[in-house]
Parts: sequence; C-alpha cells; structure tokens
Amino acid sequence: MVQSKTQSRDRARDTARDSGQPPYFNIDPDRALRDLDAPVGTARFAEIAEACGRGRADLASRGMDETGRKQLRLFSTWEITRYLIPVATPHFRRVLKANPDLPQGLSETEGGAKWFTLDEVLRLRAHFATEGSKAKEYRPYRPAGLPAKMVAVANFKGGVGKTSTAAHLAMSAALDGYRVLVIDLDSQGSMTSIFGGQVADEWQTVFPLLARHYAQYLRRENQGRLDRGEPPIPLDDTLGEALKVTAADLIQTTHWPNIDLIGAQLNLYWSEFQIPVWRMQARGWKLWDALTDMLEADGVLDAYDVVFLDTPPALGYLTINGLAASDILLVPLGASFLEFDSTGRFFDMLHSTFQSIEDGENMAARALGRDELAFEWDAVRAVVTRYDSAQQGELTSLMQAYLGQTLSPHRQDYTALIGQAGEQVSGIYEADYRDFNRETYVRGRETFDATYAAFKRLLLGAWRRDELAAGADVGAEGDVAP
Repeated sequence: MVQSKTQSRDRARDTARDSGQPPYFNIDPDRALRDLDAPVGTARFAEIAEACGRGRADLASRGMDETGRKQLRLFSTWEITRYLIPVATPHFRRVLKANPDLPQGLSETEGGAKWFTLDEVLRLRAHFATEGSKAKEYRPYRPAGLPAKMVAVANFKGGVGKTSTAAHLAMSAALDGYRVLVIDLDSQGSMTSIFGGQVADEWQTVFPLLARHYAQYLRRENQGRLDRGEPPIPLDDTLGEALKVTAADLIQTTHWPNIDLIGAQLNLYWSEFQIPVWRMQARGWKLWDALTDMLEADGVLDAYDVVFLDTPPALGYLTINGLAASDILLVPLGASFLEFDSTGRFFDMLHSTFQSIEDGENMAARALGRDELAFEWDAVRAVVTRYDSAQQGELTSLMQAYLGQTLSPHRQDYTALIGQAGEQVSGIYEADYRDFNRETYVRGRETFDATYAAFKRLLLGAWRRDELAAGADVGAEGDVAP
C-alpha cells in the first residue's frame, strides 16, 4: 500500500517526538492548516471582549451577596488579637464580658470562636484606645490638622504587581485603622474590580474632575480675554457638565467600611486624547495640578488619611496627574534583568517629563518674577515583588547596590496564599484563613504585613517631618513682634 504524503509526515513527526527531538521539527503544514481558524475580522474582537466580560463578571461575582455587592468576611478573635488590636486574647474576652454594649461577635457553634465584622473591630479598637493602656498603639499615628498623604503606585511595565501592591497596601492601612480612598486611574479597571466598584462610563471616573479644572481655568482666562476686548473660548457641553461635578459625586463606598473608591472603566482612556486638545487650546493650563487641586478643593484630603492612586502602565496624562499629586511614589518591579532595565528607563522618563515641565514653567516665572516650580516627593521607593530568595538573591543584591536607599530592603515574597487569593479576585486580607493551611496563611500574610510596615515607616516619617515643620512655623510666627 502506498502511503499518502500526510501519513508519511505524521509518521515522521511521531518518530521525531519518540526520538526526543524538539516539538517544532516536522510540523505538517496540512495538519496545521486544518487546525487553523478562519481569518479574523474586527467583529471577532467584540466577541472576544464580550466573552471576557462574561467571564470577568462570573469571577467577580464570587463572594458577592444577593444584592450583587461584594461582602467582606468576618474576623475571628484569634485574628483580632494577633493582627489588629494589641491585646492578649483572655483580656480581650474579659473586656467584652464586662462591656455588654460592645460588639460581642457571632459564633457559628455553641461555645465556638467569635467572629466580628471589620466595622465592629474598628469600634472595639476605639474602645481600647479610650479605655486601654496609653502605652499601646490602638490607633495609628495621624497628626491633627495635616492633609491626607497621597501615594502613587506606578511603573510603565505591566505585570510587576502594581495594582496588587496598591490594593494590599490600601487594605493594610484600613485594617490599621486609617480612612482610605483608592483612586483608579487605569482604564483597565482592575483596582475597581478588586473593590467591587460599579462604573457605567467616564463620568463616574476622575475625568470630570480633570475637565472641571480645565473649565475653571478657561472661565478665568475668558474673563481676561473679555477685559482685553478679545473673543472668549467657548465652553462646550462637556465642560459645562463637568463644572457641576464634585469628588463626592464620584466616590463609592466599598465592602470595606473604611475604604472608598473612585473607579475606572475603559472610557477613561479617552482622557489621554482630550487633555492634549485642552492643553493646545490653553497653553497656560497647568494640567499636572488638575487632580491635586480638585481633591483639595472638594475636601477629600481632609476626609481621608491616605489616598492610593493606581496608575496606568504608561506615562500618559493620567499617570502624570497621579505622580504630580502624590507625596509618596512606590515603583514595584520584579527581580529580573528586563524589569530592572525597564524600571531604569521609567525613572529616566520621569526625569525628562517633570524636568521639561519645570523648565517650561520656570522660564516664564523668572521673567515675571514669580516663584519657580519644583516638583517634590516625600519619598520614592522601588519595591521588589514576587520575590524568590532561592533564585533571585544575587540579582536583587546587585540591584540594591546600584539603587541604594531607593530600593526598599524589604522583598515581597511570592507565596501560595498570594496565588490562591488572586484566583478569587480578592486580596489576601480578604481570604479566610480557614481555607488555607495555617502555616501557609501566616507566611503569606507576613510578607504583605512586612510590605505595609516598610510603607508605614515612610508615611509616618513624612507626616512627622510635616508636623515638626508646621510646629517650627508656628513658633517662628510667635516670635514675630506685632
């Protein structure tokens, strides 16, 4: 019997496989053609996007209640006394028994462990702060009279753990007792999904705040034009609507009692095209101040303790706003040559971008005798994520040698807990420790607790510096003769 060409090639392929040759040898073109899909048109992209949307909704719905909202799990007495309130478990139980008006928790079985909502934990923490030992830190340090600190988590390389790091820091700060606002500047909306946000269009994102800032500038500019007898630049419907929007209209509550959200969705990316149009119409508009000015004007920096900004993986106008607004900049990266190299280029681009803004503004400032612009951050740290000490120790040491203090000495280990929590569209702090081996939970939590501790040292140091500077200013004013 004469073999067909296809049979001959199939046999050759099987022989190659059996002989240990690489799988890319002897691939049959006819079989490859039979396996190939029909050519793809643009309509197929919509079908794929719709399928992903259904899958995303399915995954995100896990853990939601009957109203379609995410619900935060309960916290056990063991967790509370180990991680949240620094008291011994027997003393904690005695205090609850002596104060029946305090939250008593729920027990799943008669005489079983007590479980509390985070809202109840915050109430218990407030009680211990008022009635407990003054030597213990029941509430985190927060100087009175100072604004919230804004923290940008940024890198223009994707997959470095940017959103995960920002989300876990927000959750850590909330568990620590801070009032937290999360602002999603990434049109992919991953941070919004983590916190169960519902965003219909760009008018529920930061876009109207940026538009409002421009519209307010244009109003002032138009008044000057009218005074000079020049025709004004018209405000279109978009700008007119934006003037009616405040941050309070955009902020959503989340399933965390002390974490709120300004979310994002795909239409937010339109900002990257609209902002340069506005900038061309009005060269004097300081677009990099838009987010800061609007949050400050709307009282956001007084209403919260920490504001986390999750930026897009690109240095566009939204990222520039986030970076310019931030007091602390965190740059996650993996311990690999490519990510180290990319992060170096990111810092180079940061320098070029902000230096060019300063140069352009200060040329005019010097000519007019005004104060010059100088961007400044309280702290900038690169943070190694997904760290494997067995494989990446040498490279990380080399990175530390070159970056020095800019690279945080803390490495965020990758553990099984992180992977499993990610599969459930949750943070590790949202995971019930009973779903894991106790050792896996403790080890996984330790790495993020350590990440938060390293961040909190930056936060408290920056606040303390501001507090001392404010005190010095008050003292200096007091020394001035009337």
